[in-house]
Amino acid sequence: MKIFRSISSYFLPNSRQLNFLLAITVGLISGLAAVILKNAVHYTNLFLTSGFSISEANWEYFLYPLAGLLLTVLYVKYLVGDAISHGISKILYAISKKSSLLHRHNMHTSMVASTLTVGFGGSVGLEAPIVLTGSAVGSWLGQRFHLNYRSITLLVGCGATGAVAGIFKAPIAGVLFAMEVLMLDLTMASVLPLMMSAVAATSVAWLLMGDSVLFSYSLTDIFTVAELPAFLILGVFTGVVSIYFSQGLRMVEGKMDSIPSVWVRWLIGGLVLAILIVIFPPLYGEGYNALTSLLKGNPGEVLANSWWFNKIQDPWIFLGAILGIILLKVIATGVTTGAGGVGGVFAPSLFLGGMSGFFLARLLNTLGMVNVSETHFTLVGMAGVMSGVMRSPLTAMFLIAEITGGYLLIIPLMLTVAIAYITSHLVEPHSVYTRRLASRGELITHNKDKAALTRMNIRGLIEHDIRNVSPEQTLGELVQVVAESNRNVFPVLDMEGKFLGLIIMEKLRPVMFKTDQYQTTYCRDLMYTPEYMVEVTDPVEEVARKIQASGKYILVVLDQGKYVGCVSRARVFSKYREMMKEMSED
Repeated sequence: MKIFRSISSYFLPNSRQLNFLLAITVGLISGLAAVILKNAVHYTNLFLTSGFSISEANWEYFLYPLAGLLLTVLYVKYLVGDAISHGISKILYAISKKSSLLHRHNMHTSMVASTLTVGFGGSVGLEAPIVLTGSAVGSWLGQRFHLNYRSITLLVGCGATGAVAGIFKAPIAGVLFAMEVLMLDLTMASVLPLMMSAVAATSVAWLLMGDSVLFSYSLTDIFTVAELPAFLILGVFTGVVSIYFSQGLRMVEGKMDSIPSVWVRWLIGGLVLAILIVIFPPLYGEGYNALTSLLKGNPGEVLANSWWFNKIQDPWIFLGAILGIILLKVIATGVTTGAGGVGGVFAPSLFLGGMSGFFLARLLNTLGMVNVSETHFTLVGMAGVMSGVMRSPLTAMFLIAEITGGYLLIIPLMLTVAIAYITSHLVEPHSVYTRRLASRGELITHNKDKAALTRMNIRGLIEHDIRNVSPEQTLGELVQVVAESNRNVFPVLDMEGKFLGLIIMEKLRPVMFKTDQYQTTYCRDLMYTPEYMVEVTDPVEEVARKIQASGKYILVVLDQGKYVGCVSRARVFSKYREMMKEMSED
């Protein structure tokens, strides 16, 4: 606590200087988390699989996924006590519905769980857990310094940026990820902290891991414009693969979710995953080793540790095996998460894209139709499927450009990711991250107006200074109430506070000066039942819709029929403007 007070004494709350300092801090921690998690999984994998036969099936693959998923389920169920899968969706939900506040345990629990899942062979990626970790660190720091929603959201984005930048040593891709996936505003006030976080995370990764990266490739083949038609075909193909992955994943996870028992889900998912990995070892873990083999020009190593290894000399058997890996990857990923595993779809998207690009290139070359670079297709295919699945074409494009250390493939990358995005979007309007939230009406990070309305609380908008009357009060008594009030509406309530109707000045004005009716006319004679009323449980978005539809300046608020107060058009839109100002950048 002392360090927080000490730093706060030098910086104004929510100032740019404080945001910059915190952005660097979040980047450093995110980069460190990326290094720790990647190494933890790497050495777990190395310990479990060292000594495996390269030319035949290894039946240990049947035991590891079951054990890893069981350990993950036990850890999450009995030690965490909170769902920690689908990390990116959790961040989007927090930004949309929880003022960017993430649970403190998200700073470490997803790292432990994903190590158990992926280290033992779960067919998912580590990027989402690391992104959740970094974002949770940003959210926690923002809360400790009592920052506003805009600043906390920015730090959440800095955590995501630092995580992606640290994993791939790709700072530009990290910044673009926060903007495309989390939909942070593209303004200098947001871009600069994101850049600083990306630089800090990348520096930590370079310092601790040196030049080694997940996979790299130095471009040697020369790209010519004549190859663009082939990359156009690749764009359509990866777009179709993206649709298959998104819809297949939804179907598999839906089937797994329909199983009521967590233990039955673990057993079924673990067994299915184990069988798939025994048949196709590249489905074990993230799959980056298989991509590295393709990029190094050793495609035969993709089928190492399997009974397919001695049959790769036959080009059609080899292509069939690669196609099998592509088709079954979605099942492997779906049963991993459905059985209780913790991980994301970032790595599966890259894996599926690389395999798809290589498959198409090898098929075209085998048929003798054209002669294309298999490594180029592998790289660009990674970007294509990532663009279609995650709806992040810029992130995908610059990630591959940074991995290859140059922009010689920028034209085919631009073409492929654009075609893949368009193809996928025609069938799947939402990304794999946003689909669930959108179906529940909880996706508002992509809609600033809706975000502002959703963050507003109706209880804070209710006006309680409006005089109410009973149905038995006379016109004379009502006129006295009007004289003492500065409002022009008067709710009519019974003895128990139940709302009966509303009296407005427009209807009262014609009779209020007729003194001969003061004792013979009652409030029940002057009231009417409004067409539009608001329940205290209504979201503010619905309140705004009712105000707009009614054409009235004020609506009655009820709680199960009992009068609570009123909410006015002026109050709602004044608060809305305040929220929009808070969410906007300077």
